[in-house]
Amino acid sequence: MLLRIFTEPQQGAAYDDLLRVAQATERLGFDAFFRSDHYMRIGPGDPGPGSTDAWVTLAGLARETSRIRLGTLVSPATFRLPGPLAISVAQVDQMSGGRVELGFGAGWYDAEHTAYGLPFPPRKDRFSRFEEQLEIITGLWTTPEGSTYSFEGAHYRLADSPALPKPAQRPRPPIIVGGTGPTRIPRMAARFADEYNVAFRGLADTEAAYGRVRDACAAIGRESIIMSAAQTIAVGRNEAEAARRAAAIGRDLDALRTGGLGGTPGEVLEKIDQYAKIGCERLYLQILDLNDFDHLELIASEIMPHV
Repeated sequence: MLLRIFTEPQQGAAYDDLLRVAQATERLGFDAFFRSDHYMRIGPGDPGPGSTDAWVTLAGLARETSRIRLGTLVSPATFRLPGPLAISVAQVDQMSGGRVELGFGAGWYDAEHTAYGLPFPPRKDRFSRFEEQLEIITGLWTTPEGSTYSFEGAHYRLADSPALPKPAQRPRPPIIVGGTGPTRIPRMAARFADEYNVAFRGLADTEAAYGRVRDACAAIGRESIIMSAAQTIAVGRNEAEAARRAAAIGRDLDALRTGGLGGTPGEVLEKIDQYAKIGCERLYLQILDLNDFDHLELIASEIMPHV
């Protein structure tokens, strides 16, 4: 099981805050640093300095880290046009020496679209655009150098694109598709994704979603896909410390025990083992208090060696 650190900077974090967490992530031996891709705080509370752009952030971190994987969980298809996004991700992949992964979704938070003038089509339209974007981005990255790429869809048209720049990773950076929709998401994950992620769901729902994606893979003759999950974590050396960490992020420790990863290292390891048994290979640990570096050190010393 690979443990990855996952942050939510739209809740109030500047680039320097994320840099400190990313460098601690690398120093402590975690596999990756991921961030959400939002332009506005979700829910009430102090927005702090405001949100930062995900791919601008990752470009900076690409030059200030050397080992960890870097990516989004997830970038909405509503934020960017597919051609420019393919260029941005390819460039950050070059800047990192081939350490980037694109977590990609259809987009869901309508308030941030309204706040920043971004179109927010109806759900069916968003998923249709998302599927076309997946085809375009993968097509641009995998088009041989010296050849051109064209695409004609319901929402996007590309004609004779030089399909440059190319990412450092060949044939392309890994793509992560998330969501628990019953039909379209499994089909898109099976066709385009290297990894399928289920975020903030219980074990039964996660296992069922994995099963739908495995069935979709089998339907097209694909043998395997990486399965992952994301969960909020608040762990402490004892009950009091765990409760303090949960309270600091506005969560109830008992609720995290059942609907996340909460408690002592032993309790959290038991829960991680349950995810491993249903086929989860990568676990994204949602860290909401970006100033609690002792929390990261505890996870690295008491949990990571045992998974």
